Amino acid sequence: MTHASVPSQSGSPGAPGGLAPSSAAEPLNKWLITKWSMWSWGNATVSAVMTTFVFGTYITSEAFGPGDRGSQYLAVATAVAGAVVALTAPVIGQRTDKAGRRRLWLTLNTVMVITMVAACFFVRPEEGYLLLGVTLMALMGIFDEFANLNYNAMITDISDHQRMGRVSGIGWGAGYLGGIVLLLIVYIGLIAGDPPHWFGLGEDDAINIRAVALVAAGWHLLFALPLLLTRMPTADQAVVEEKVTVAESYRRLFRVLAHLWRADRNTLWFLLSSAIYRDGLSAIFTWGAVLGVHVYRIEDSEIPLTEIAGSVLLFGIAGNVVAALGAFIGGWFDDRIGPRRVIAASIISLLGIAVIMWFMVTPRQVGPVELTPVEVSRVRLSGRAVM
Repeated sequence: MTHASVPSQSGSPGAPGGLAPSSAAEPLNKWLITKWSMWSWGNATVSAVMTTFVFGTYITSEAFGPGDRGSQYLAVATAVAGAVVALTAPVIGQRTDKAGRRRLWLTLNTVMVITMVAACFFVRPEEGYLLLGVTLMALMGIFDEFANLNYNAMITDISDHQRMGRVSGIGWGAGYLGGIVLLLIVYIGLIAGDPPHWFGLGEDDAINIRAVALVAAGWHLLFALPLLLTRMPTADQAVVEEKVTVAESYRRLFRVLAHLWRADRNTLWFLLSSAIYRDGLSAIFTWGAVLGVHVYRIEDSEIPLTEIAGSVLLFGIAGNVVAALGAFIGGWFDDRIGPRRVIAASIISLLGIAVIMWFMVTPRQVGPVELTPVEVSRVRLSGRAVM
């Protein structure tokens, strides 16, 4: 195997190929961390607006067919997208690292995400547009995963190991804060109140909901540009390997997996469990608002405090506020007690909340008390934030 060495362009000593400091004694590049976090602020478009709280609930509404047809189509599309990512992401990440083009692929995938988001404007509330809608959602999810693959890897270019949890928490928190602001913008400007909404839009043909896609695409582009236009060395440029075929990349992947099975099975189980764990989190982001609307009746006028137009977005804003606080606090704890304990505590909390919410779906007897969806509406208002 031959390697082509790339001269170090570090902004600090001892950090080959990147701008990350070599130790906690050196200051972080706060301006670069700000640009990196701004990308996450803009990327909230995908999770907060498109996947969860606006377009996800729109595409599963009865406008696209009777019953749960929209939910069924979206579930299949999400599963297919997940399979594509699972089969290709390890090789794409490998090839990106070996080619030294992390920033280029981040740029290309970000552009594709923004294009898919903007194209959702053309999904009219008719059954014939359901396939187009779920296809765009699936492609958006695939490109977003690829973009985040390169984005997350860039943390090694801006932070040392000792402060990585803190920097990661800043990025995640920025994403949730961006989601809060964007949800407020689209709620106030395009959903709440009577038409005309911003830009003189009415509500015929769901034009105001579809316009959210254009606002979201512009939002992502605006806040992604500072990072994408920053010319910076990345750690993957330190060692660039000769180009290999896609087939050879898969052979290398299988050789690595075989070696882990023989020599380090614990690491292999960690990678598999990590994949399942992240898939579970994706399910929460994808289906949280859909469950809120169709199961927990967030916008049911028969339940107190939920008859407000767009209350699912208020649920989203509350959820993002709590999530942003959790990201900042979690990053602090990550550096002090380790990520494993933070993840374990979070999973236990999620399971406990899931058990509580299971009692809210239908009337259930708990000792001498019978819980019903209407009677626990106040509890559910708190449950929205922690979901």
